[in-house]
Amino acid sequence: MQLVLAEDLVPVREKYIEIIEHTVDMNVHARWIYGQHPTDALIQTYIDRQEMYLFMDGQTVAGMTAITMCQGKDYRAVIWGKDLKDEEVATLHILAVTPEYQGKGVSKRMVEAIISLVMEKGKKALRLDTLASNIPAQHMYEKLGFINHYSR
Repeated sequence: MQLVLAEDLVPVREKYIEIIEHTVDMNVHARWIYGQHPTDALIQTYIDRQEMYLFMDGQTVAGMTAITMCQGKDYRAVIWGKDLKDEEVATLHILAVTPEYQGKGVSKRMVEAIISLVMEKGKKALRLDTLASNIPAQHMYEKLGFINHYSR
């Protein structure tokens, strides 16, 4: 499996809708509602900035995410383990695995590929964007060695 840049909004939108409609407890954990989060405008911005990635299994989309190669100012309110400049950090957003690949370790492999990409870009840290209610994602990230930090 490999990360590739997304080029077109329509297939990305369709996959996010599929994920939202067919992921167990989506309304409890990630609480995504397509059109509210994520929105077409948000995804298109990521695509335009070359920050939207597909995790491909051959010709099949197994997952998707946005990776910004900087930290937005909103993340400065979090108490991080390392005090780094915004440009030293990459941030992971809207990570999702398609229903047919859920429960098969794809999110772990996807995050490992993201870590490799971020390291190749010379970043000192990868920070994750997840809601406090998204306990399954937090557990997966913690198993991969990430530390949960909270807003000030």
